[in-house]
Amino acid sequence: MTARRANRTLPAVLTTSIHPTADLERAPHPDAPRATAVSVGGLRRSYGDFEAVRGIDLEVERGEIFALLGPNGAGKTTTLEILEGFRERSGGEVKVLGVDPDHGDRAWRERIGVVLQDSVPEPELTVRECLSLYAGYYSAPRDLNDTLMRVGLTELEARRCEQLSGGERRRLDVALALIGDPELLFLDEPTTGFDPAARRAMWDLVERLRSGGKTVVLTTHYMDEADRLADRIAVIARGEIVATGTPGSLGKRRQLAAEISFRIPEGVERRELPVAIGAPTTNGGDRVRVQTDDPVAALHSLTRWALDHDHELPDLELRRPTLEDVYLHLTTSKD
Repeated sequence: MTARRANRTLPAVLTTSIHPTADLERAPHPDAPRATAVSVGGLRRSYGDFEAVRGIDLEVERGEIFALLGPNGAGKTTTLEILEGFRERSGGEVKVLGVDPDHGDRAWRERIGVVLQDSVPEPELTVRECLSLYAGYYSAPRDLNDTLMRVGLTELEARRCEQLSGGERRRLDVALALIGDPELLFLDEPTTGFDPAARRAMWDLVERLRSGGKTVVLTTHYMDEADRLADRIAVIARGEIVATGTPGSLGKRRQLAAEISFRIPEGVERRELPVAIGAPTTNGGDRVRVQTDDPVAALHSLTRWALDHDHELPDLELRRPTLEDVYLHLTTSKD
């Protein structure tokens, strides 16, 4: 598990690569369910009259990366903390690796790893000393040198934790979560503030964890991160799950209209465009956008018309709905 909680958000800039090899697999615990790592039914959490989590149902399968998405205040971090055993629930049933987190003992905690959204490693210890201290909490920890190598901290093992940059501290968070060789890893916004290279390095590590048999539950505000990593996604809004599915199927993503855009060729009137492409709209100047449920047919009609009339189609683009489009549609209040 990571270091104690703090009210400080960690900036992060990852500058070195995370080692791409090595087996991160650990055999499933004999007491764990065969196919389900996390099972939640009717989960509720209230603070006085305010109900932050309002009857959530979800399941996380073993060996998958499951992303929980939602705007700030939607209830996702509260849900994650309940699953981790850090916060009591007001109602509902929860099983994590076959155990109710409210009654999780030391043996259960050794089977999970947690990267908190905010954390503060032991400031006066070196990186190696800090990792060694946490390794001592587990009955069968991972190899220290191997874990440092996995997260790209080998060259910084003698540096004091208080001297680490934000990205280096974040990598130490991951190392502390991995040192117990957990079956299940919780990542709460693991790449917030990372630069593009840092995020890609962390993505590679998370994907290798899955390849090694680990189960990963993460929250993120980056839709491209969820699209890249997650096997399945649940979107939470106003304390409720509003959609669950794969990145490609979430919110009927494949059924949403695509958009074709292009500039009208010089000397061509809008009324001369082929009727079969649908009803075009202009968006300033000569730029045309067409919403279509059949982009292949619409593109065929448009390009055939252009070839028959010897027209160019400047800036021709086809844009399908992104995960961000679907997410915004699902989480925007209709009240």
